[in-house]
Amino acid sequence: MNKYIVKGKLKVKPKYDYILFDLDGTLSESAPGIRKCIELTLDKLQKPHPDLSDYSKFIGPPLADTFSHLCGLSQEDTLKALSIYQDFYKIHGLKANKLYDGIEDLLRELSESNAKIAVCSSKQQKPADDVCELLGITKYFDAVCGSAPDGSRKEKEDVIPYTVNVLGGKITDKVVMIGDTKFDAKGARLNNVDFIGVHYGYGTEETMRAEGATVFVNNTVELRERLFD
Repeated sequence: MNKYIVKGKLKVKPKYDYILFDLDGTLSESAPGIRKCIELTLDKLQKPHPDLSDYSKFIGPPLADTFSHLCGLSQEDTLKALSIYQDFYKIHGLKANKLYDGIEDLLRELSESNAKIAVCSSKQQKPADDVCELLGITKYFDAVCGSAPDGSRKEKEDVIPYTVNVLGGKITDKVVMIGDTKFDAKGARLNNVDFIGVHYGYGTEETMRAEGATVFVNNTVELRERLFD
């Protein structure tokens, strides 16, 4: 068993050098707030609402894809929607976030280890920063990485290598992506890094398995067991 010393205490060493967490549905329970902001945005644009009862349809993919594909907006209206959404999110969506049980304890333990940990989200950078600040978890991370506002980095397969690079590592190092949707699993597969799927989020095991996922956990206790030797 690999061990290390932290502040005079013997700790168990994480299995990975770089541990990446998705945000929505993995660290934070956020779907009701996001749904409300999408609906308010569509109302302002005077557009019809699609069925948003299935959270997996809009938690995970880039927001631009949600508006263009799920909501059927034109490219012009999608750009308008993105701007309007961010305004609503500051008022209604941000404060609706809450941590899943056990997440803060796990992050605290990981932050005291010799692993580098980061948020790796398809959410735009500023909202990702704001959510982490609101939840009081920024202090546990070496980096919080989101998608680029100009769309140059929006898919999870692009955010993963960007995050590892920000952490000072290489994608060929011991990296794990932790997430709850097929988009997280696909990003990990395309970058050839390990993936741990969480059952407590918004995606399904079936859709994650379709993207090559084989390791799943039901809660943060099981997640900790997967992360430590």
